[in-house]
Amino acid sequence: MTHLSSGQATMSSGQVSRCQGCSLCAHCLPLGLAPEDLEQFDAIIRRPRPLKRGAPLVRQGEPFTSLYVVRSGSFKQVVADTGHREHVTHFLLPSEVAGLDAVGEAIHPTSVLALESSFVCELPFASLEALGDRLPILRGALYRCMSQELHRDQRLHCLLSFATAERRMASFLLGMSERHAARGYSPYGFQLAMSRADIGSFLGLALETVSRLMSRFQRHGLLEIRGREVTLRDLTALEALAEQGR
Repeated sequence: MTHLSSGQATMSSGQVSRCQGCSLCAHCLPLGLAPEDLEQFDAIIRRPRPLKRGAPLVRQGEPFTSLYVVRSGSFKQVVADTGHREHVTHFLLPSEVAGLDAVGEAIHPTSVLALESSFVCELPFASLEALGDRLPILRGALYRCMSQELHRDQRLHCLLSFATAERRMASFLLGMSERHAARGYSPYGFQLAMSRADIGSFLGLALETVSRLMSRFQRHGLLEIRGREVTLRDLTALEALAEQGR
């Protein structure tokens, strides 16, 4: 396994490879498609220019037209309340899909912003639906993505409703570890492209609490922090913290 570094791309800058040559194909929507069907899927993909850190992929309130698969880099999903304060609701890593929350109402209820230089594959939804009618495997993959999105929201709701600050932080770190491992990267070492303020917003914690917990976890040997690079030293202890109060 390799470490996923901030901004690590599955392609070099300016290079546009087909789905068959993408290292994320085994974790992406077209998983399981036959080669000839993969050609059809590849034909509907748009590959926009890379987004710089802070650039919006979509803005809250915009009409929904496409889904976006993260190809490299990472994003945060935020919602602005009536007082224009932003709250982070999700972080998106390579092979994950942005825009699923807009399918029902055809309006984006959240904004999606690049946390670092990032690439996406744009999937025009009308074309994706039409192709899904012909390829049941693709439609099933889309349903699974939607189901996973619902499950993620339920888990986050339970975490924020009942968990202590320590359990929230431990669960967040373990979740990032699991998501990196699922993509073939190291579950022990990865970069957190998001700021501690973003982590706090996501977990419902103050910035000071996030910093204090990170320092405490490091002092107790649970992890090591060097800049944005995090190395998990004691997964068993983190898992025990994440299970507290369940």
